[in-house]
Amino acid sequence: MNKKVRTRELFSCETPYLKGIFEENEYPWQILPKIKEYIMQLQKNKMDGYGYISEGVFVCEGVTIHESATIIPPAIIGKGTEIRPGAFLRGNVITGEGCVIGNSSELKNCILLDGVQVPHYNYVGDSILGNKSHMGAGSICSNLKSDGKNVVIHGEVEYETGLRKIGAILGDGADIGCGCVLNPGTVVGKNTSVYPLISLRGVYPSDSIVKDRLNIVKKH
Repeated sequence: MNKKVRTRELFSCETPYLKGIFEENEYPWQILPKIKEYIMQLQKNKMDGYGYISEGVFVCEGVTIHESATIIPPAIIGKGTEIRPGAFLRGNVITGEGCVIGNSSELKNCILLDGVQVPHYNYVGDSILGNKSHMGAGSICSNLKSDGKNVVIHGEVEYETGLRKIGAILGDGADIGCGCVLNPGTVVGKNTSVYPLISLRGVYPSDSIVKDRLNIVKKH
């Protein structure tokens, strides 16, 4: 099973305002330190249908934000996205269109492409979630190693990222079961489904079912 980790192998980015940063970086973790600057640059340009709802928070038409949600700038929220009660966006967050950020979910320094769902008690820090990816209730992206050292991506080779904080990279259509912990630097391939209550580490191939860390089968 090929454990693909390049940006173009994990994502098909058609969101106009996100294509640039995806096309310019060979590996998705290279995007993470650039998110804040990229948001601020986008906010200097005119984007049809977008406007500020507060300083540094740029929101498109059709977005629904519950009054109990908190958004710390800078942030860009894509068309038709729903931000539900108690959601906490801690800054440096970009979403594509039609995303769901749900009850008590917390996001920080991350990108969600179109149709992403993080609907119930999720933590998404220093992560990139591909189109129509989904995180089950209570699943989290752990973004800091207990020893505080830089994160290494454990694929077919070892990728030294040089970054102290990396959460998870979910390819387009990845589906994470309830209560999973995605340890720092976990990469889940396109259209791969993960059973509930698994602690993940390393790189998981596309079009697969992860039943546990050592039991991975190909989808048919």
